[in-house]
Amino acid sequence: MNRDFKYIAITVWFVGNILFGYMAQADAKPKAQNGDVARGKTLFVRYCTGCHGPEGGGDGYRFLRGPDPANLRAPSVKKKSDADLFKTIHEGKPNMPPWETRLSEKESKDVLAYVRTLAK
Repeated sequence: MNRDFKYIAITVWFVGNILFGYMAQADAKPKAQNGDVARGKTLFVRYCTGCHGPEGGGDGYRFLRGPDPANLRAPSVKKKSDADLFKTIHEGKPNMPPWETRLSEKESKDVLAYVRTLAK
């Protein structure tokens, strides 16, 4: 009986740690983004779809010179850090205006939270 109790206790401990790890990982992601996805989508539609397209595929307005708008659904976007994407949104790129003049820091974080939902 004592041996069975040890196996049950070890099994419960092992499964509990696995479940706790998954829950902790799931909780960590939204806290890192610190933005409102719904508000970010509204801002994205208003300011970003002209170039990035309605679904972020980079299929909006094309420029005569310079790089095309980024495909925000590309796996490479998913690999970028929140800090890098936030900097791009806030400070701009060669063919992308800096949105810090129109969007507050909080609004830029909201857009970042929405962009994170686009990458596959």
